Amino acid sequence: MNTIIIYVITVVAILISLIKDSNKTVKALKKAIMSLEKILPQFLTVIFLVALAIAFLDQEKITQLLGDNSGIWGILAASIVGSITLIPGFVAFPAAAELLENGAAFAPIAAFVSSLMMVGIVTLPLEISYFGKKISIIRNSTAFVFSIIAAFFVSWMVSI
Repeated sequence: MNTIIIYVITVVAILISLIKDSNKTVKALKKAIMSLEKILPQFLTVIFLVALAIAFLDQEKITQLLGDNSGIWGILAASIVGSITLIPGFVAFPAAAELLENGAAFAPIAAFVSSLMMVGIVTLPLEISYFGKKISIIRNSTAFVFSIIAAFFVSWMVSI
């Protein structure tokens, strides 16, 4: 239902924009389509990989690995995967939602998303070239610990 409301609001906003200034609206729509063309391959790839993971890992296995009873090991595993993975946030959130719908708990998903956003193992060499080795390692280590703290905080907030 919320999705339909968002679509209706979007269409109404585009119509209002077209009435107000059709040239700017067309220009903006062209930019949006070009952005979509850039985002779509990454988005589809990650959705495909998540769908593949869900196909091979049934709901029981996902619950076992990332569910409420996975404890600190589930949070650590999700944090490590999030630290290694290099995908943009707009792709991570739908993937996280899919995992939540298939039995994952909030804490591991929060750890995955927060470490994905803050920790960059893959980009560490580039970061070291700009900020130096010491600062980069301290920043990434602190961010990793913070992602685990964030996972516990989210778990606590959800339980209230």
